[in-house]
Amino acid sequence: MSGLPGPMGASGPLRVMLVDDHAVVRAGYRRLLDDEAGLQVVAECGDAESAYAALGTAAAATADVLVLDLSMPGRSGLDMLRRARLRWPRLRVLVFSMHDSPVMVAQALAAGAAGFITKSSEPALLVAALRRVAAGEEAVLSPDIAGAAQAPGAAPPLQALSAREFEVLRGLVEGLGVEQIAERLCLSPKTVSNYQTQIRQRLGLTTAVDLLHYARQHRLLPG
Repeated sequence: MSGLPGPMGASGPLRVMLVDDHAVVRAGYRRLLDDEAGLQVVAECGDAESAYAALGTAAAATADVLVLDLSMPGRSGLDMLRRARLRWPRLRVLVFSMHDSPVMVAQALAAGAAGFITKSSEPALLVAALRRVAAGEEAVLSPDIAGAAQAPGAAPPLQALSAREFEVLRGLVEGLGVEQIAERLCLSPKTVSNYQTQIRQRLGLTTAVDLLHYARQHRLLPG
């Protein structure tokens, strides 16, 4: 995929690739989208690594829009989003996630997502968001997060974190150790330890309990 040729879906149905680690969820999405006139699911993957690799294959390379979850085993959806947008800058991505944190939304949009819809949204909203993203709209948000995501100064310390720092923070919030985070992000343990120190200093956190409370306060954990 060197870039999507022509207007999205101009030569036929709007082609969609699904990336979510739950097979049952993907099956539900596929039924929903395939039943919609003018929409076709052309590929699906259960993790970020296989999705990134699949984008180079013939089937997935025809996708107009990638529907992407953020929390998956191994490398995160955010990391995959950044890598994919760097390699295929014309790829349109709609995040579809349990997360509703304004900071998570901001990170996804900064990484190149054209929209962010929560999984509590009605099915019709997902379909409408797909069409809007494919049509070239930016910052397509579900109503439950639109106001909070655009509120200035919602969480300044978190918003000041770099993309890599935020990924390390997410690993810590999930209870991963330094070695596990290093493996996930393809970094050295020493680098992750340095990031961890920087994050704690920036956010004013001392203990793991502080970190957990902070994560809950800012809705960094889904659900």
